[in-house]
Amino acid sequence: MAKSSALNGKLVVLMGGSGFIGNYVAQAMLERGARVRIASRNPEKAFTLKPLANLGQLQFARCDATDRQSVERCIEGADAVVNLVGSFEGNLYKLMGESPGWMAEAAKAQGASAFVHVSAIAAEPDEDTEIEYAGAKKLGEERVMAAFPKATILRPSILFGKDDEFLNMFGGLIARLPVLPVFAPDSKLQLVYVDDVAEACARAAEDPAAHGGKTYELGGPEQLTMMEINRRIAAAQGRKRTFLPMPDPVSGAFAALPGTPMSSDQWKLLQQGNVVSGEFPGFAKLGIEPKPVGLFLDKWMVRYRKHGRFTDLMGA
Repeated sequence: MAKSSALNGKLVVLMGGSGFIGNYVAQAMLERGARVRIASRNPEKAFTLKPLANLGQLQFARCDATDRQSVERCIEGADAVVNLVGSFEGNLYKLMGESPGWMAEAAKAQGASAFVHVSAIAAEPDEDTEIEYAGAKKLGEERVMAAFPKATILRPSILFGKDDEFLNMFGGLIARLPVLPVFAPDSKLQLVYVDDVAEACARAAEDPAAHGGKTYELGGPEQLTMMEINRRIAAAQGRKRTFLPMPDPVSGAFAALPGTPMSSDQWKLLQQGNVVSGEFPGFAKLGIEPKPVGLFLDKWMVRYRKHGRFTDLMGA
């Protein structure tokens, strides 16, 4: 595959590449023979990728995405850049709004052929709801396109994977508690497999002539409510649980408390749902068939079952 890829031997810089999605994007690039530089505040988190790379194929750089000079140093010599930086904490407008613009300007100055910006469906914010995360994502897209007009914008829904912080958070709660509150029980999500999004990143970087200057919305093949997701996780664990739909005022008040597992921005995003709008092309235009969460859930929830793989689901 590497020999036929346009990325073979090219230097691809993954900004924020040591995180959850970065692990998968790096593997997709390495498989294509690209030289990969992972730029991150904590690049050592990606050291587990070393056995997957050939000698000299993988580089690590410490980067502060809020420091323009640091960003520019990490992008030196890049043939393609993929921005994966995202957070719900800190100065969001600088981290996800201004910084992507610096990255795009640096990529342009270096003569990079491709720039892939991983945004979020939330970048189309509800005009009636003020969400800092969504506003920052929208600003980031605008800055990127202004600096690198042939950039590719990818807007994924909520990502899931074996080591994610979404399914595993609910999996742990369901394993421990017999009764669980469900926030925004009727909100619809279009969970998207992280490996599919990583493949989208690679294909966009591989063929900027076909995908540059375009925005793609990436959602999985199913739209599930939060209540349905919780029930599916419980079934995959072989557990009978009572789920209590929570009124929005109660959920919102809980999210506003310090130290809770959900921020106010996350609650507002969950409340309005997270599905593709249909106004932009999706996986089909990238030649990818997205995988449903049900394809993996039974296998991934084995570790949360009472008796592991020996649990009798038929008798649950």
